[in-house]
Amino acid sequence: MTGEGGSAGKWLAVGRLKRSRGNRGELVAEIYSSQPGRADRLRKVRLEKAGLDRVAEVERVWYHDGRPVLKFAGVDTISDAEALQGADILVEEDERARPEEGAYSHEELIGCTLHSAEDGRVVGVIRGVEEYGGPPLLRVEAEGGREVLIPFAREICREIDVAGKVIRVKLPEGLLDL
Repeated sequence: MTGEGGSAGKWLAVGRLKRSRGNRGELVAEIYSSQPGRADRLRKVRLEKAGLDRVAEVERVWYHDGRPVLKFAGVDTISDAEALQGADILVEEDERARPEEGAYSHEELIGCTLHSAEDGRVVGVIRGVEEYGGPPLLRVEAEGGREVLIPFAREICREIDVAGKVIRVKLPEGLLDL
């Protein structure tokens, strides 16, 4: 690892380190992007979690069972890697992958608050985006910390303001009860 966090530029979350892999300081990552190979373009990242805020250099990326495995400079043992588990992976704003016109990146959607289009009540906050071949699913932390998956579809997500971090939704009846 090199240097401390706290760069003057804006940093955006592009993923999270899940768990150590092997005995060489490597970590399995979850990358918040629908663009194939996004992990391969990571170079200088910021790793952030409670008690940790460091800039790190990605030495190598390889894949195991379809998930990216990252090796950082200076992280060479299992215990080094375990200390990074659960850290968010951030990149400087100018290095984020740009979505096509009318599309949204996962990092833009994460952190948005969903409001009911009918009555304005808060439905929850997007904590992740899952891709399984159909429309992406928004992993939403709803009332009481319960997790709900909501399809990211035009019929449901009526107004999207990623700059204001607000999405107005019209949910099918019973979706929140699943």
